[in-house]
Amino acid sequence: MTTRRAFLASALAAPAILRAKKTTDVRINEVKFGYEDYLYRTPIKFGGTVVDKVTILNVDVVISNAAGKSQKGFGSMPLGNVWAYPSKVLKYEETLNAMKVLAGRVSKITGDYKEFGHPVDLNVALEHSYLKAGDEVSKQLKLSQPIPKLATLVTASPFDAAVADAYGKMLGRSTWATYGPDLMTHDLAHYLNKDFKGENLQQYVQKTPKPQMPLYHLVGAVDAITASDVTKRVGDGLPETLPEWIHYSGLTNIKIKLNGEDLKWDVERVVAVERAAAETQKKRGVPKWVYSLDFNEKCPNIDYLMAFIRQVKEKVPAGFARVQYIEQPTKRDLKSDRANVMHEAAKILPVVIDESLTELDALLLAREMGYTGVALKACKGQAQAVLMGAAAQKYKMFLCVQDLTCPGASLIHSAALAAHVPTVAAIECNSRQYVPVANKAWDAKFPGLFNPRDGMVKTGQLNKLGLSAVA
Repeated sequence: MTTRRAFLASALAAPAILRAKKTTDVRINEVKFGYEDYLYRTPIKFGGTVVDKVTILNVDVVISNAAGKSQKGFGSMPLGNVWAYPSKVLKYEETLNAMKVLAGRVSKITGDYKEFGHPVDLNVALEHSYLKAGDEVSKQLKLSQPIPKLATLVTASPFDAAVADAYGKMLGRSTWATYGPDLMTHDLAHYLNKDFKGENLQQYVQKTPKPQMPLYHLVGAVDAITASDVTKRVGDGLPETLPEWIHYSGLTNIKIKLNGEDLKWDVERVVAVERAAAETQKKRGVPKWVYSLDFNEKCPNIDYLMAFIRQVKEKVPAGFARVQYIEQPTKRDLKSDRANVMHEAAKILPVVIDESLTELDALLLAREMGYTGVALKACKGQAQAVLMGAAAQKYKMFLCVQDLTCPGASLIHSAALAAHVPTVAAIECNSRQYVPVANKAWDAKFPGLFNPRDGMVKTGQLNKLGLSAVA
């Protein structure tokens, strides 16, 4: 099993290796960043917290190769501080500010790094410095709860994306076609472990996207299921209940957010969704649809999860049969939660880690504890997403992609990740529900991506140069 110390040691050793300077290697010349802020049209509740706004971090870079040719690249990602930096002692504004201060440090670290390499090598080499900066910012701001690794990865992710985007454009390729041995110096064992000796990353990443993929629609913990749940309509012309969304978007995949702290409420929430969906799908003549269940790590223990499974099976057996997977039921710190193994639950359904996945060691520990699936997220970095996607495929784990309510360019990035990793079956697109205003500039450029109407996200168009988003 690869240790975190060994992984970081390889990262720190990377700069010396990068001096080989293949003709396709690049270095970072310029870095700029800025923010966009949006209010949600309706709030979303997950992990016990209600969120009604988003701050998006946008990054522009310029890279160059050894011959002096330069190329611009762009990356974008919501900071998602409530998800990446949950806190009972720090306010929303404090965690957001910490991530913004860290973004400034990450920008300088990235811009100052002048070694040549493939974007994956550059990100692996920089990660240690990013994490160190997170610790330094925590001390500088005297934070009572330090910036967690997940929040650092999220903050750094649009910088990584911008470099990967520029790299693809420089080579006249989609970024997703830049992971072969013609461009990468090392095999996968260099980044992961000996199980991957002699293998290359392109074996696990499709060069061309799937033509289309099912849309996973979110039912948040405060979202209206039926008309009786609506106290005051938004009145903006978009759907406001689950049946309305099913008709509007042609849904066949529905993700249900659960609280994990009230067993009766969680069970009844699934029952209510199944009742509304079954009635609506019958009217549409649709015989098959699926659910995913997301506890956002709020279940106190495995006993709670098993009791939930038993009760849902008893109350709505047909509904339970539609569940595709269960996501992150208990707390994200697996090392401190070793007693809550998932073997029993995973015999019934795939059980997926999301918040826990910050490195290969976490994936291997999750497997040891009975988890059988992995949720990839573009917000953890392009390099990590493709590496963890390769590891999950190698170990035959169930794979899904979650999008952190990504709007605009960040959704293009997230959707492309899902479309280029072979075994991912569906795409989340939550921004169309909660912050569609942030998609307006992008919708016409990518028809069928931001506002699917037949239950399918049109992903075949995500084959442009770089990461497909035109800044």
